[in-house]
Amino acid sequence: MIRNGHGEAGAAGRRVPAGQRAVRVWCDGCYDMVHYGHSNQLRQARAMGDYLIAGVHTDDDITLTVDGRDTYEEVKQAGRYRECKRTQGVSTTDLVGRMLLVTKAHHSSQEMSSEYREYADSFGKCPGGQNPWTGVSQFLQTSQKIIQFASGKEPQPGETVIYVAGAFDLFHIGHVDFLEKVHKLAKRPYIIAGLHFDQEVNRYKGKNYPIMNLHERTLSVLACRYVSEVVIGAPYSVTAELLSHFKVDLVCHGKTEIVPDRDGSDPYQEPKRRGIFRQIDSGSDLTTDLIVQRIIKNRLEYEARNQKKEAKELAFLEAMRQQGAQPAGETD
Repeated sequence: MIRNGHGEAGAAGRRVPAGQRAVRVWCDGCYDMVHYGHSNQLRQARAMGDYLIAGVHTDDDITLTVDGRDTYEEVKQAGRYRECKRTQGVSTTDLVGRMLLVTKAHHSSQEMSSEYREYADSFGKCPGGQNPWTGVSQFLQTSQKIIQFASGKEPQPGETVIYVAGAFDLFHIGHVDFLEKVHKLAKRPYIIAGLHFDQEVNRYKGKNYPIMNLHERTLSVLACRYVSEVVIGAPYSVTAELLSHFKVDLVCHGKTEIVPDRDGSDPYQEPKRRGIFRQIDSGSDLTTDLIVQRIIKNRLEYEARNQKKEAKELAFLEAMRQQGAQPAGETD
């Protein structure tokens, strides 16, 4: 899935000249809701050696052993520990905070009531006081970041140019499965992914979508090995001009609902007219909506458990208080 800079990682390893020992790199983490920050970490780790092994932690993701020691203590003492530079502006915790604020007003100037704002502040606040209400993302896009993720390749003679478009929000395994199926449609595919503007995504998805802004979604999709190029802010309708400009041979869409354009027209009208439109079943039932619903469900269950625990503690304290307030029995 992950691309290594300008070249593809392929089988997680690269050829080592005869007589040289391969440098094997171990990189581990929770990798919950894999995002472009994780992709950047793996890209950096991959560049440190010849073969990359990624370890995924169990649901008890900790950085200390049971006796309180640093889990990386031994490799640090052996001088074999390296740190990847963190990608600023994104974290799983930050994304979870955004998902907990599912409201369409997040992408508009519409004002919320003070009660709702107070509720949202406590419901979606991230560590360090970072609050999704003050901005969807603290991520700052640069050309260098795009270069690190981009393939840098143009379509070559004999390649089949395939165009796909969408939000690709919270880029997940469902998206990867779809792109993999699209990739298999041709012997030499060149896949161009068109990413819609945030406001356009909000129009047809509503609520608080997209969770990730256009620049973040760009890096997430570029990190996928099946994608050769990304159109940043693609038009919602696949027009004749777009098809001609990129010399598109095939246009693909998943099994998700195709929402009409603002004027009520079919956004895939032109490729359908040309007979180059295909609907692809990814075989995955995972969607961005399901991820958001799972996060909200887990949060509500967490709050319910805490409220139940607090109620028990209060009841216990009240019982102790009443017991201490009773008059002492008479002594002989």
